[in-house]
Amino acid sequence: MYFFLRHLSITDLGYSTVIGPKMKVNFVVHKNTISYNWCATQLAFFEIFIIAELFILSAMAYDRYVAICKPLLYVVIMAQKVRWGLVLPPYLYSIFVSLFLTIKLFKSPFCGSNVITYFYCDSVPLISLLCSDTRELELIILIFSGCNLLCSLLIVLVSYMFILMAILRMNSIKGRYRAFSTCSSHLTVVVMFYGTLLFMYLQPKSNHTFDVDKMASVFYTLVIPMLNPLIYGLRNKEVKDALRRTFSNRCKIPN
Repeated sequence: MYFFLRHLSITDLGYSTVIGPKMKVNFVVHKNTISYNWCATQLAFFEIFIIAELFILSAMAYDRYVAICKPLLYVVIMAQKVRWGLVLPPYLYSIFVSLFLTIKLFKSPFCGSNVITYFYCDSVPLISLLCSDTRELELIILIFSGCNLLCSLLIVLVSYMFILMAILRMNSIKGRYRAFSTCSSHLTVVVMFYGTLLFMYLQPKSNHTFDVDKMASVFYTLVIPMLNPLIYGLRNKEVKDALRRTFSNRCKIPN
């Protein structure tokens, strides 16, 4: 799990870093501008890390399935080559999709208003600035977004279906608790992350309310990456023991 957590941290740090610093600069200088090239760069890197995170979360679900349903074979099944095989394809695929969508969007002509009603460059608000017919581009984005979300979510759901069946077959209450505790952190992150993205991208353009979308965007681009270390850290016994020792030492009254 720590192997996958490292890559989850990389993706969290990646897309939050692409957005956060620029947004803070705009707040400080009160000049909400972004160059054309930086806007394209921001969109490309954001899509790379957000798509990669989807499939890393699904790889983590498979890892939990193996750990709970096939514990005696875990070391054999989740060998180093297998772990890298679950991580590298999402990075390569996300780079391909990101470059394809970014190039196709920024090759289209922009006209009229140059004001993006968002706090970062995302595909949905950028489409509204295009002069040409956007139906094809909207369909492509919808297909990629739907496939990425639903395919990765399907892996998560199937993995947890087998995990639930294995937990229900356990006779020991303590064993059930330990198995559920093993998955609780990942399950919490999955519910927050997928729930927000499904709300954001799998709805028709006519139903998009930018104010609501912006609130959802803040949640999954800045809040979730901040919460993930807390969720996984506070479920870790070593981390909890270290925090307990830290606070107990600070609370001691000197003689």
